Amino acid sequence: MNFNNDLDHCYLNYMQQDTSIQLGPWGGNVGNYWDDGVHGGVREITLVYGTCIDSIRVTYDNDDESFRAVKHGGMGGIKSAQIKLKFPEEILMGVSGHFCPMVYGGFPVIQSLSFKSNGRTFGPFGMEKGTPFKFFTNGGHIVSFYGRSGWVLDSIGFRLSTHKPSLLRRIQMRIKGFNHHSTEDDEHQKAKGSKGYTWGF
Repeated sequence: MNFNNDLDHCYLNYMQQDTSIQLGPWGGNVGNYWDDGVHGGVREITLVYGTCIDSIRVTYDNDDESFRAVKHGGMGGIKSAQIKLKFPEEILMGVSGHFCPMVYGGFPVIQSLSFKSNGRTFGPFGMEKGTPFKFFTNGGHIVSFYGRSGWVLDSIGFRLSTHKPSLLRRIQMRIKGFNHHSTEDDEHQKAKGSKGYTWGF
C-alpha cells in the first residue's frame, strides 16, 4: 500500500467537492482588472502603502507548492508589510478596510487594509478614512484575490472557499514537508528576513 498515493487520491476527491464564492470588489471602477485565479489558500501577503494602498502581492498554496502572483499596483509607497501565515494550520478568514477618493472629485481607491486569520489580526495598513468595508467568515477561508489597479490599488475582492483545510490536508503537507524540506533550509529562510515590516513569524 502506497500511503502517499492514497493521500493524494483522497485529497483529490475532497477538492473536487470544494466550491468557492466570489465576493466584492470594494473600491473604484478605474484601473486595469486583475485576477489571481483559484488557489488552495493564502500563504503570504506583501503590501506597499502610504496615504493609500499602493500595491499588493500574494503568495498562494497550490498542493503544498508556493505560487507567487504578480504585483498589482504602482511603484509608490513609503512603507511595506509582509504577512506570513502558517498555512494550513493558520488560514485567512477576514479582510477589512476603507476606500475613498484621494482628491476631491476623483475616483475611489483602497485607503487601508486589515487581515484576520483564525489566530491573529494584521494591520491596519494605510489610512483609515472613507467608506469602511468588512468581511469575516468562520465557515471557510479566503483562497484568492482579484480587483483593479493602476498607479495604486483601486479595488479589491476575494474568493471564499466553503471548506476549511481538512485534517487530511494538514497530514499530507507534513508528509511532503518531511520529504522535501530540511531543517537547514528552514533556518536559511528565517535568516534571510525581508524588507519593511514582517508579520507572522
